[in-house]
This record gives sequence, C-alpha cells and structure tokens, in this order.
Amino acid sequence: SSNSDGTITSSVSANQDAGFSIISWTGAGADGTIGHGLTQTPEFFITKDRNNTRNWEGFHKDLTAGYVLYLNLTNAQNNTGSTYFQGGFSASGTNNTTIALSSYLAQTGKPMIGYAFHSVEGYSKVGSYTGNGNSDGTFVYLGFRPRWVLWKRTDASQSWFLLDSARDTANVANTFLRPNTTDDEDTAVNSIADFLSNGFKLRGTGGDVNASNGTYIYLAFAEAPFKYSNAR
Repeated sequence: SSNSDGTITSSVSANQDAGFSIISWTGAGADGTIGHGLTQTPEFFITKDRNNTRNWEGFHKDLTAGYVLYLNLTNAQNNTGSTYFQGGFSASGTNNTTIALSSYLAQTGKPMIGYAFHSVEGYSKVGSYTGNGNSDGTFVYLGFRPRWVLWKRTDASQSWFLLDSARDTANVANTFLRPNTTDDEDTAVNSIADFLSNGFKLRGTGGDVNASNGTYIYLAFAEAPFKYSNAR
C-alpha cells in the first residue's frame, strides 16, 4: 500500500508480525524520510537502485555507527554510511515509523527497493558475535533452533555465508552459499556450525566465520518456535 509516513511517499508490503517489509520509493533529490510499515525500528536493511549497476547497500544495527556493508562484496564495513542515511543508519532519525535517507538514496527519479527486518522473539534474530578462533567455537543464543542463517565478518574482508537446515539435515552444518558470488554451493573442509535447539555454535576456525576476536553480524530465522524445538 501507499505509505505517506515520511517526506517521500513509499509503497510498502509489510508483515508486521514477522518483522519484515519491502519498500519501494523514488527520490526527489534531497534528504528525506520513507515509511517502512513496521511497528519497530528496522535492525537490518538492504537497498538497491533498480535502474543502475550499483552495489547492494547493507545496514545493520551492530555495525559501527555511520558504517555500511555491501551484500555483493567481501569488503569490511566502511564509514560511508552517512552517504546513504542522515548521520549513518544506527545514528540517524530512523525509528519505528520512518527511515531517514541521505540524498544518495533519494536521487531524483531513481527507483529504489529496500528490505527491512527487525528481530521477533521465537521467529527471527538480528545480532552479532565475536569469534574465538577455536573449533569449540562461540555459541550464539537465538532463542530458537535456526532454519536459515546469513552472516558476515565486519572487521575484515570476507565473504557473506549462508547456511540452512534444509541442505544440512544433521550437524555439523558445512554446506554453504556465498551471496556475494555467482558460485554454486560448496562444502567447507572444516566444519562451520552446529544448529542447536536455542541457537548455533561455531565449529569452524576460518576467518570467515570464527576468527579470534573477529566481529560478525547475522540474520537468522527459526525452524519452529522454541517451545516446539528439539535438540539434534
């Protein structure tokens, strides 16, 4: 539906219970705000110019304030976030109604698309963790057994990684895809993670998933609400 909560009218398809919305808008050449259709502030937001060859801009609540990642690149986070948001995503006027855009995301006549997420207890989690460089790796509490996990190292150049329990039906999960490449799926030489009843535990020691003191962001979705989950 049409959303006029912001200074720029957006078109929004939102599932408020699931904490997810799809937003399209066309800029007017100046800083502005768009309505996102959710009842909470988005914690993870990716955008794409639909009419130009340009990176996917990715923003996450646990990036350094004013920083950005790119879904199609391996780059570490960089401090160009204010190019896209007023003050950077985590420090901007983004709230439970609108997202505050800088003019780069509001260029005149540019058709844009955005995907916004926030955590929903028992269903999804947007968060971060610090690696320990050990095969007895960091445990990340989600409050549910994950069905699907996307993560990215933020302090160094590494690929995005995607695991799910449809392809790996038993632990340890090590069949992955890289959203930033055109590669087919691959199997890690070293194990990657155990999917547990209330989160996931890293088993790999590679820099892409569990470097000592490495910082990582993730987006995870549940296999079933916690009260129905069983350990594997």
